[in-house]
Amino acid sequence: MTQENFIDFISTTLQGAAKIADKNFGKVSSISTKTGDNNQVLTETDLEVGYFIINEIQRVFPEHSIIDEEAGVIDKKSQYTWVVDPIDGTSNFANGLKTYGIMMGLLKNDIAIAGGIVLPGFNELYVAQKDMGAFCNDVKVFVSSETNLLKSLISYGIDGHQENPEVTYDETKILANIILGIRNLRTTNSAYDMAQVICGRYGAFLNRTTKIWDNVALQPIVEEAGGIVTDFWGKPMDYTNALQRSNENFTICAAAPQLHKQLQEIIHNQEK
Repeated sequence: MTQENFIDFISTTLQGAAKIADKNFGKVSSISTKTGDNNQVLTETDLEVGYFIINEIQRVFPEHSIIDEEAGVIDKKSQYTWVVDPIDGTSNFANGLKTYGIMMGLLKNDIAIAGGIVLPGFNELYVAQKDMGAFCNDVKVFVSSETNLLKSLISYGIDGHQENPEVTYDETKILANIILGIRNLRTTNSAYDMAQVICGRYGAFLNRTTKIWDNVALQPIVEEAGGIVTDFWGKPMDYTNALQRSNENFTICAAAPQLHKQLQEIIHNQEK
């Protein structure tokens, strides 16, 4: 049985969403932070983009479930679940920085099978579906072929935990060892960093404070580009019961294969 092709739908939807973000970029008049988390910023554009994507999904795939960062969960008891991040890097977007993106991924029976990331500020659209390759603006892309971590740029997203400062202090110890093992660190803490891994500019992206919508779109694109995606400690990503886990913390380590191995060695040596 031939699998359904979702790439065209993802591409068209993200292009439409990018037009909304472009229209509003540099014009943000109202910024709020989410209750209980000073790291999480919300703008009207997050809501506008989210509603647009949800409406497109419901128009074309009315039987599919949806998880949206802002709108929440729409449970249709389907084997398919779309996972949407309307603006990834909202703090950047709100402050007039182009390093933000819009992400949508698709789970089938808890497996990430397709995804897309658009960077409106750079006119780059990344899409992939399982066994169909990864593309940026219709050109096939691959993760870095570099095998030496010391020669690689690595991105690491980190949030401050004011509610428990020891979490941040402990995390920075591991981060310090990673920095000592790479060429240079880069961080916008957004979809921009993820995209750089997909096309091989960066060797890896790591983050210990994410949600499900930060990861589902990214995973199939990195994997189809030849990379490896696990949680921060190298275990397989687990999206079981996704509709009940929108408030749960996820971690991620997405990298070119040899670099992933070397990063895991650093992480686990730190924890010994």
